[in-house]
Amino acid sequence: MAENNTITLTIFLNTVVGLPSFKTFCAYMFLVLMSPLWQAMTKPVFVRPVLVVYNFICCFVSICTFLGFVYFGFIKSPSIYDMKPAEGLGKVYYLYYFTKNLELMDTVFMVLRHKQRQISFLHVFHHSSMVMLSNFAAAYTPWPAIAFYLSMNSFVHICLYIYYGMAAMCPDDPPQWKKQVTQLQIAQFLIGSCFGVYGYLNHSFCIYSILYALIMTVLFSNFYYHSYVGRPVDLGRKKSKAE
Repeated sequence: MAENNTITLTIFLNTVVGLPSFKTFCAYMFLVLMSPLWQAMTKPVFVRPVLVVYNFICCFVSICTFLGFVYFGFIKSPSIYDMKPAEGLGKVYYLYYFTKNLELMDTVFMVLRHKQRQISFLHVFHHSSMVMLSNFAAAYTPWPAIAFYLSMNSFVHICLYIYYGMAAMCPDDPPQWKKQVTQLQIAQFLIGSCFGVYGYLNHSFCIYSILYALIMTVLFSNFYYHSYVGRPVDLGRKKSKAE
């Protein structure tokens, strides 16, 4: 089984390099690397009205992908562990891939607003990896089994962008449930890990979905600890995205 996983990883890496998302990934990393220089040469840009519209657009598209995954991946599919293309699900996957490209604007707005502190390793790793993974899934694995993970992610992003949209509208009095959004993010990866382990043991899932979920659990848990446990301050008010 270990040999099969190694072969699968090699094929995956070779395939990803040929996807359109790999060029997007390279451009995104260039943006991140050049962001300190940009901020040294410019002044912060006021983009709050754009942020309000952008965040609610992201929320709306996530609602669409969530409903699409639930309908075609769960209701219309014979099993959520099915690892073959399902009718109608492919279009939802490509819409989801579009959202991961759209959400790269999170980083662009951070650069424009000189929020270098927010461009953390977690932020960059999550955004860049999801662009490539969603492209790969849409092109090669539009299955109900993977739709389970992506439906959870879509639901979390509905809550996430509602929060960001409201924080952008009312920066002096943002919603006080930012901590709960982070808890929801951690919960999705814990549930995804359990789902992946069960699928690995009973339905021949590959091991890499489990590893990715565990990596994200560790990274988000570390963020949670340093934001809300190690430093018990009102981050929802003092460090909102809309500052």
